[in-house]
Amino acid sequence: MVSRTELKEELIKAGIRPSVQRLAIFEYVRKSCQHPTAEVVYEALRDELGSLSLTTVYNTLKLFVDAGLIMMLTIDDTFRCFDGNCCAHAHFRCDNCGKIVDFEIKKEYTTLVDGLEGYDITDAQLYLKGICPDCKK
Repeated sequence: MVSRTELKEELIKAGIRPSVQRLAIFEYVRKSCQHPTAEVVYEALRDELGSLSLTTVYNTLKLFVDAGLIMMLTIDDTFRCFDGNCCAHAHFRCDNCGKIVDFEIKKEYTTLVDGLEGYDITDAQLYLKGICPDCKK
């Protein structure tokens, strides 16, 4: 698990001043396996950080996304969540319970889609939707 000191250094390296609020938000998203929304991050940290506002959380998450420190997942038009794992991986979202699960991608993106020869891929996201095993029971 990444330490708070290491997270602080990541922020500094990205040119972001590591305020108490920024560091807490970054730590929460990076250590979460749940792909939290901005609202979830806010609810989890508001008691710890008394002066925290939802606007601050949104702005901070956008700052981190723009710096490439986290990813914003927009699986559909109405749902945005955040992922501290910036390594290439796929996401599955259950249509029933809404749970999002990470899966390893075993092949390069260029082998998944025909016609990409000559293109430089800078970002790719693979979303799968369906019913998870727990909801099928």
